[in-house]
Amino acid sequence: MRKGQYRFVAGFLLVPVALYLIFVIWPYIQTFGYSLTDWKGQSQTFDFVGLDNYKALFQDDVFLKAIWHNIQFLVFIPVITILLSIFFAFMVNVGGRSRAGGVSGVAGSSFYKIVYFFPQVLSLAILAVLFNAVYRSDGGGMLNGLLIKLGLVDPDSPVEWLNEPGIVRWALILVVVWHGVGFYLVLFSAAMQSIPRDVYEAALIDGAGRAQSFFRITLPLLWDTVQTAWVYLGIVAMDMFVLVSSMTASMGAYGGGPNHESDVMSTVMMRNFLYFGKSGYACAMGVIMLLLTLVLSVVTLRATRRERIEF
Repeated sequence: MRKGQYRFVAGFLLVPVALYLIFVIWPYIQTFGYSLTDWKGQSQTFDFVGLDNYKALFQDDVFLKAIWHNIQFLVFIPVITILLSIFFAFMVNVGGRSRAGGVSGVAGSSFYKIVYFFPQVLSLAILAVLFNAVYRSDGGGMLNGLLIKLGLVDPDSPVEWLNEPGIVRWALILVVVWHGVGFYLVLFSAAMQSIPRDVYEAALIDGAGRAQSFFRITLPLLWDTVQTAWVYLGIVAMDMFVLVSSMTASMGAYGGGPNHESDVMSTVMMRNFLYFGKSGYACAMGVIMLLLTLVLSVVTLRATRRERIEF
């Protein structure tokens, strides 16, 4: 690259890099700085306390419980969402191969794609309102009403889906999975359409079944897309603020009930920042969240790395 070209490229990069440093990197640096103080949020004065906030974090039972909840979401949300998305994408693209005309999706596959993708157009706030009605703890809720009609639940003691410690996190996981499956179905469908149909037809001629086609052809050729989806879903699992704070809001400031059984790191952080006025302490939580998310991304990319398959 000639000297003039360096100047040309640098001229285009200067403004975007400067904006990135100002609006992305600098806030991170400020947050780390505040995490070393006893800043109360409203006051412009604060004292340097060093690593005291970080020491207090690892003695905070609520925050440690929230980390464990995020880990549970981190395990179940990506696994369930990716498995369902790949299965549905496989069915709507190559699952109907027994029909005439070679390898094809099941009948009505275009319609199924629209139906599965529909939840993705709804915002998380709308989802929270919708599923609050589904999970109502009386006979008027969709789930309780159905179970009462089937005789599986006593009308006088319906299930309190969002107020039972053993159920509330699974209820939240169901919402995230229901919302995300459609998007990742479209993502995996796009990746599957790049796989030559000749590969599936050759496997069909050789007598391969659907399970063999999936595990020997589809999954290996989709691995890069699965890896990307896993990272994005992991980031979703590390957040969960909107759903937890909206769907369990009646159980305390920024949700988290019952008895902090649905708390995640983001809700604990916002509660300390805005409700308790412990802003420096909350900034330390934000730094820990950033570090955990970065570690998650690196570990996931390294753990799922494999030799690229060309076709």
